[in-house]
Amino acid sequence: MSVEIISKRDETTRLFSNPVLEFFSHVHPITPVLVFAPVIGVTAVLSALVLPLTTVGLAIWLGIVVWTFTEYTLHRWVFHYEPASELGKRLHFLIHGIHHAYPRDSTRLVMPVLVSVPLAAVFWVLFEPVFGTWRSGVYSGFLFGYVCYDVIHYATHHLPMRSRLGRFLRRYHMNHHFVDGDTAFGVSNPLWDVIFATTPKDRGSGHELS
Repeated sequence: MSVEIISKRDETTRLFSNPVLEFFSHVHPITPVLVFAPVIGVTAVLSALVLPLTTVGLAIWLGIVVWTFTEYTLHRWVFHYEPASELGKRLHFLIHGIHHAYPRDSTRLVMPVLVSVPLAAVFWVLFEPVFGTWRSGVYSGFLFGYVCYDVIHYATHHLPMRSRLGRFLRRYHMNHHFVDGDTAFGVSNPLWDVIFATTPKDRGSGHELS
């Protein structure tokens, strides 16, 4: 079975009647890089002030792994939760349903900063009791993983991705959109899909989007 692309146009729809809310629901894909790259750098330096460099490297790698698990968990059990109430269905559409309804909307492929920044603050607080002196390093890797996720997600929908890895990631994610929405929850990588047995049974032939 091939992965069919619904449209090659940049499609969108209005979410809010309030113009301010509508404005902030659209996010330029470079936004996460501009917002979080300085934080990634600062927390890496803070980690280097309290830990040996080899340990800093391990902490950053651990943070990346923690992000990949968070990415999978959120996508599978939060973004694809099926609420019964009308309010729940509305919230679900705002959070993730719109992306499946309009997968070519280039301004709604990354998380709005009004959501991502508060969530980042929550994780910073939560990491203290869990990781102790490793917190800054783990957090740096965690945010790096998140930024990579957003960049890769945008790329799978809107950039050529001609490399072998790029073609794989594009085909893998398009399978989630157009073949089987109950598999391929990993966007930046298939690690946790393999662990939890949610890799696609039919990975499709894929098609270029641009």
